[in-house]
Amino acid sequence: MIISSFNEGRSFFEIPQIKKHAVGASFLMVVIVLIGYVLYSTVSWMWDDQRLPLSKLVLQGDLEYVSALDVQRAFSQLDYVGTFMSQDVDVLQDTIESIPWVSNAAIRKQWPDTIKVFITEHHAIAIWNGDAMLNESGHVFNGDIGKLKGEHVKLYGPEGTSEEVLQVWQKVSNQFQSLGLTITSLVLNERRAWQIILDNGIRLELGKESLEERIERFIYLYNNLGSEAQKVSYIDLRYDTGAAVGWFPEELEQETTDD
Repeated sequence: MIISSFNEGRSFFEIPQIKKHAVGASFLMVVIVLIGYVLYSTVSWMWDDQRLPLSKLVLQGDLEYVSALDVQRAFSQLDYVGTFMSQDVDVLQDTIESIPWVSNAAIRKQWPDTIKVFITEHHAIAIWNGDAMLNESGHVFNGDIGKLKGEHVKLYGPEGTSEEVLQVWQKVSNQFQSLGLTITSLVLNERRAWQIILDNGIRLELGKESLEERIERFIYLYNNLGSEAQKVSYIDLRYDTGAAVGWFPEELEQETTDD
């Protein structure tokens, strides 16, 4: 009887405790639902196409050839520019890097409506095949050559040879500087033969092999020509030894002197 009375006492005290836990659990569920609703409403609001449109552009970088107008025109080619929340930054980056003068771009969004763009331009080292340009890595890029500032060497070569031609020019140009001469044009033709045109008008035919040796042979010959060098039209060095020298016609030389 004592045991039975003790058990009945436990049942009596457990009922209010259960009710208390039930009320607490219900309250917690209500809080969770309210928080979920607020979060859902907030996210839905932020992802709404009518909310937080990207409307401002901040352009950064040491820029000489790329303008804000170029970037705006590139963005206008997109079917749609999203909001602060929905727009994929990678899409914007690919779009800007399609601008000819842009080497690479870093983009970030700034709350609530701004796109910040940091651009690195290509540094044009040479004109390539008459209608494109090379950067310092030999990468071919397009752009308005008419906007290019300063004098640049003209390099020519078959497709896929831009890096090789640039490296050869960088390697041999110092040899001509010792003579007070500058390479204005370097050509690698389809037969893999090299040709150089100097700023004094002399054309060098160097062939496919022994490029450095043939340039050294030209330097020796040029030093021995003295004042006669100004009469030279071309020098063909495609021989194991020696060279063939082409001269300007005397009447052309006379006309040039008279001028």
